[in-house]
Amino acid sequence: MVELASLILPEPPKPAGAYRPAIIVGEMVYLSGFGARDEAGAPLTGRVGADIDVAGARQAARGVGLTMLAVLSETLGDLDRVRQVVRVTGMVQATADFTQHPQVIDGCSSLLLDVFGDRGAHARMTYGVQSLPGGTVLAIDCICQISV
Repeated sequence: MVELASLILPEPPKPAGAYRPAIIVGEMVYLSGFGARDEAGAPLTGRVGADIDVAGARQAARGVGLTMLAVLSETLGDLDRVRQVVRVTGMVQATADFTQHPQVIDGCSSLLLDVFGDRGAHARMTYGVQSLPGGTVLAIDCICQISV
């Protein structure tokens, strides 16, 4: 069972282009990549290692995880339909010498484990990038298996 009693999910974002926030194919749901946002909903910009530290970036990744949960909830109607979080991919806009990308994306991964338990355990790839849309500090996408 999904426990959301203490979590406040943001409004699911509207597409900023010619795509959907999520698409269901068979028993899989593919989420688009979502960037970090500040409290007002504006892109959280900068580079990890220069403008934001690991703790702040980790918190931003948790915020993206909340956005992903909001999109899943809107798409599926019920988060209990998530059978397994399969894969998470995180991109971190960072300085050239930054190497703690996994610790940053753990903010999202830990949230998924807290919400789904064993069903939140997933394969993951994290990497650093030179730039992201809107200058956002990080972006994360996700693939889940669902009950149809």
